[in-house]
Amino acid sequence: MPPFAVSLLVLAIAPFHSSIQPLPGPVRAEVKREAWHPGCPVPLSDLRLLTVSYHGFDGRTYTGQLVVNRSAAAPLTLVFRQLYGLRFPIRHMSLVDAYGPVRSRPADGDVSGGFECRQAVPSPCVGGSGTGTWSEHAFGEAVDLNPVENPYVGCGQSRDPSSRPYFNRSRRLPGMVTPAVVRAFRSIGWGWGGSWTGSTKDYMHFSASGH
Repeated sequence: MPPFAVSLLVLAIAPFHSSIQPLPGPVRAEVKREAWHPGCPVPLSDLRLLTVSYHGFDGRTYTGQLVVNRSAAAPLTLVFRQLYGLRFPIRHMSLVDAYGPVRSRPADGDVSGGFECRQAVPSPCVGGSGTGTWSEHAFGEAVDLNPVENPYVGCGQSRDPSSRPYFNRSRRLPGMVTPAVVRAFRSIGWGWGGSWTGSTKDYMHFSASGH
Protein backbone atom coordinates (compact mmCIF):
# COMPACT_ATOMS: atom_id res chain seq x y z
CA MET A 1 0.00 0.00 0.00
CA PRO A 2 1.45 3.42 -0.93
CA PRO A 3 2.59 5.58 2.05
CA PHE A 4 -0.01 8.22 1.20
CA ALA A 5 -2.80 5.63 1.37
CA VAL A 6 -1.48 4.40 4.71
CA SER A 7 -1.57 7.97 6.05
CA LEU A 8 -5.17 8.37 4.92
CA LEU A 9 -6.11 5.09 6.58
CA VAL A 10 -4.54 6.13 9.87
CA LEU A 11 -6.27 9.50 9.64
CA ALA A 12 -9.63 7.82 9.00
CA ILE A 13 -9.44 5.61 12.08
CA ALA A 14 -7.83 8.03 14.53
CA PRO A 15 -9.73 7.46 17.80
CA PHE A 16 -11.77 10.10 19.54
CA HIS A 17 -10.25 11.41 22.78
CA SER A 18 -11.78 13.55 25.49
CA SER A 19 -11.22 14.73 29.05
CA ILE A 20 -12.99 16.82 31.66
CA GLN A 21 -11.21 18.69 34.44
CA PRO A 22 -11.66 21.66 36.78
CA LEU A 23 -10.17 24.81 35.32
CA PRO A 24 -6.37 24.64 35.74
CA GLY A 25 -4.83 27.73 37.30
CA PRO A 26 -3.67 29.40 34.06
CA VAL A 27 -7.01 28.68 32.35
CA ARG A 28 -8.94 29.96 35.34
CA ALA A 29 -6.92 33.18 35.24
CA GLU A 30 -7.48 33.58 31.50
CA VAL A 31 -11.23 33.01 31.74
CA LYS A 32 -11.47 35.35 34.74
CA ARG A 33 -9.64 38.05 32.82
CA GLU A 34 -11.56 37.73 29.52
CA ALA A 35 -14.97 36.15 30.11
CA TRP A 36 -16.00 36.18 33.79
CA HIS A 37 -16.61 38.87 36.38
CA PRO A 38 -18.19 39.16 39.83
CA GLY A 39 -21.95 38.91 39.51
CA CYS A 40 -21.88 36.24 36.80
CA PRO A 41 -24.57 33.59 37.33
CA VAL A 42 -22.03 30.78 37.88
CA PRO A 43 -18.87 30.73 39.98
CA LEU A 44 -15.62 29.70 38.33
CA SER A 45 -15.70 26.55 40.48
CA ASP A 46 -18.78 25.38 38.55
CA LEU A 47 -16.96 25.52 35.21
CA ARG A 48 -15.02 22.71 33.59
CA LEU A 49 -12.43 22.46 30.83
CA LEU A 50 -13.69 20.06 28.17
CA THR A 51 -11.07 18.70 25.77
CA VAL A 52 -12.22 16.80 22.67
CA SER A 53 -10.99 15.57 19.31
CA TYR A 54 -12.48 17.21 16.23
CA HIS A 55 -12.02 17.31 12.47
CA GLY A 56 -10.76 20.49 10.85
CA PHE A 57 -11.81 21.83 7.46
CA ASP A 58 -8.63 20.26 6.08
CA GLY A 59 -9.77 16.78 7.17
CA ARG A 60 -7.10 16.48 9.83
CA THR A 61 -7.75 15.59 13.46
CA TYR A 62 -7.23 18.29 16.09
CA THR A 63 -7.65 18.70 19.82
CA GLY A 64 -10.10 21.39 20.84
CA GLN A 65 -11.09 22.88 24.18
CA LEU A 66 -14.23 24.52 25.54
CA VAL A 67 -15.15 25.91 28.94
CA VAL A 68 -18.61 24.71 29.96
CA ASN A 69 -20.74 24.18 33.05
CA ARG A 70 -19.77 21.09 35.02
CA SER A 71 -23.28 19.69 34.53
CA ALA A 72 -22.91 19.99 30.74
CA ALA A 73 -19.39 18.60 30.34
CA ALA A 74 -20.14 14.85 30.24
CA PRO A 75 -23.22 15.19 27.98
CA LEU A 76 -21.27 17.41 25.58
CA THR A 77 -18.54 14.79 25.41
CA LEU A 78 -21.16 12.44 23.94
CA VAL A 79 -22.17 15.10 21.42
CA PHE A 80 -18.64 15.81 20.24
CA ARG A 81 -18.00 12.10 19.93
CA GLN A 82 -20.94 11.98 17.52
CA LEU A 83 -19.72 15.05 15.62
CA TYR A 84 -16.33 13.39 15.29
CA GLY A 85 -17.97 10.27 13.87
CA LEU A 86 -19.87 12.46 11.41
CA ARG A 87 -16.59 14.13 10.40
CA PHE A 88 -18.27 17.47 10.97
CA PRO A 89 -15.59 20.13 10.37
CA ILE A 90 -14.88 22.82 12.95
CA ARG A 91 -12.80 25.86 12.02
CA HIS A 92 -11.31 27.03 15.34
CA MET A 93 -11.87 25.68 18.86
CA SER A 94 -9.17 26.52 21.37
CA LEU A 95 -8.90 28.62 24.50
CA VAL A 96 -6.56 31.06 22.76
CA ASP A 97 -9.14 31.47 19.99
CA ALA A 98 -11.88 32.26 22.52
CA TYR A 99 -10.11 34.00 25.40
CA GLY A 100 -6.66 35.00 24.22
CA PRO A 101 -5.55 38.57 23.45
CA VAL A 102 -7.61 40.04 20.64
CA ARG A 103 -4.56 40.27 18.39
CA SER A 104 -4.02 36.51 18.71
CA ARG A 105 -7.57 35.47 17.86
CA PRO A 106 -8.44 34.26 14.35
CA ALA A 107 -9.10 37.16 12.01
CA ASP A 108 -12.05 35.35 10.43
CA GLY A 109 -13.90 35.23 13.76
CA ASP A 110 -15.04 31.68 13.02
CA VAL A 111 -14.51 30.47 16.59
CA SER A 112 -16.60 27.73 18.18
CA GLY A 113 -16.97 28.41 21.89
CA GLY A 114 -18.84 27.80 25.11
CA PHE A 115 -18.76 29.87 28.30
CA GLU A 116 -18.92 33.66 28.10
CA CYS A 117 -20.49 35.73 30.84
CA ARG A 118 -22.61 38.16 28.86
CA GLN A 119 -26.15 39.19 28.10
CA ALA A 120 -28.11 37.53 25.32
CA VAL A 121 -27.51 39.32 22.02
CA PRO A 122 -30.56 41.00 20.46
CA SER A 123 -31.83 39.92 17.06
CA PRO A 124 -30.23 41.62 14.05
CA CYS A 125 -33.78 42.87 13.42
CA VAL A 126 -33.52 45.32 16.31
CA GLY A 127 -29.79 45.89 16.78
CA GLY A 128 -28.22 46.87 20.07
CA SER A 129 -25.71 44.98 22.16
CA GLY A 130 -27.71 43.49 25.03
CA THR A 131 -31.16 42.31 26.04
CA GLY A 132 -30.94 42.73 29.82
CA THR A 133 -31.10 38.97 30.37
CA TRP A 134 -28.26 36.47 30.72
CA SER A 135 -27.24 34.46 27.69
CA GLU A 136 -27.16 30.70 28.15
CA HIS A 137 -23.42 31.09 27.51
CA ALA A 138 -23.20 32.93 30.84
CA PHE A 139 -24.25 29.70 32.56
CA GLY A 140 -21.83 27.58 30.54
CA GLU A 141 -24.83 25.77 29.06
CA ALA A 142 -24.50 26.79 25.41
CA VAL A 143 -22.15 26.08 22.52
CA ASP A 144 -21.73 27.99 19.26
CA LEU A 145 -20.44 26.08 16.22
CA ASN A 146 -18.73 27.75 13.26
CA PRO A 147 -20.42 31.18 13.56
CA VAL A 148 -19.45 32.26 10.03
CA GLU A 149 -21.04 29.21 8.40
CA ASN A 150 -23.95 29.29 10.86
CA PRO A 151 -24.90 32.95 11.35
CA TYR A 152 -27.28 34.68 13.72
CA VAL A 153 -29.83 36.16 11.32
CA GLY A 154 -33.02 38.20 11.49
CA CYS A 155 -35.04 40.22 9.00
CA GLY A 156 -32.55 39.22 6.28
CA GLN A 157 -29.67 40.69 8.24
CA SER A 158 -26.60 39.36 10.06
CA ARG A 159 -24.06 40.95 12.36
CA ASP A 160 -21.27 39.50 10.22
CA PRO A 161 -21.36 40.32 6.48
CA SER A 162 -19.02 37.39 5.76
CA SER A 163 -21.88 35.07 6.74
CA ARG A 164 -24.14 36.20 3.91
CA PRO A 165 -23.16 33.29 1.59
CA TYR A 166 -24.56 30.95 4.26
CA PHE A 167 -28.03 32.50 4.54
CA ASN A 168 -29.37 29.88 2.14
CA ARG A 169 -29.55 26.87 4.46
CA SER A 170 -30.33 24.43 1.64
CA ARG A 171 -26.81 24.66 0.20
CA ARG A 172 -25.10 22.39 2.79
CA LEU A 173 -21.63 23.89 2.50
CA PRO A 174 -18.82 22.51 4.73
CA GLY A 175 -19.19 23.52 8.35
CA MET A 176 -22.90 24.27 8.14
CA VAL A 177 -25.03 22.61 10.79
CA THR A 178 -26.85 19.58 9.37
CA PRO A 179 -29.85 17.60 10.67
CA ALA A 180 -27.38 14.98 11.98
CA VAL A 181 -25.61 17.64 14.06
CA VAL A 182 -28.94 18.83 15.44
CA ARG A 183 -29.83 15.24 16.35
CA ALA A 184 -26.51 14.85 18.18
CA PHE A 185 -27.37 17.77 20.47
CA ARG A 186 -30.99 16.67 20.82
CA SER A 187 -29.71 13.31 22.08
CA ILE A 188 -28.70 15.13 25.31
CA GLY A 189 -31.82 17.29 25.39
CA TRP A 190 -30.28 20.46 23.95
CA GLY A 191 -32.15 22.71 21.51
CA TRP A 192 -30.97 24.53 18.40
CA GLY A 193 -31.28 28.24 17.61
CA GLY A 194 -32.03 27.34 14.01
CA SER A 195 -35.37 25.93 15.18
CA TRP A 196 -36.62 29.19 16.69
CA THR A 197 -39.95 30.46 15.38
CA GLY A 198 -40.10 33.71 13.42
CA SER A 199 -37.46 35.31 11.21
CA THR A 200 -34.72 35.33 13.86
CA LYS A 201 -32.53 32.22 13.77
CA ASP A 202 -29.26 31.53 15.54
CA TYR A 203 -27.86 28.71 13.42
CA MET A 204 -24.61 28.43 15.39
CA HIS A 205 -26.30 28.15 18.78
CA PHE A 206 -27.11 25.06 20.85
CA SER A 207 -28.17 25.24 24.48
CA ALA A 208 -29.61 23.27 27.37
CA SER A 209 -32.75 25.40 27.41
CA GLY A 210 -33.09 25.81 23.65
CA HIS A 211 -32.81 29.61 24.05
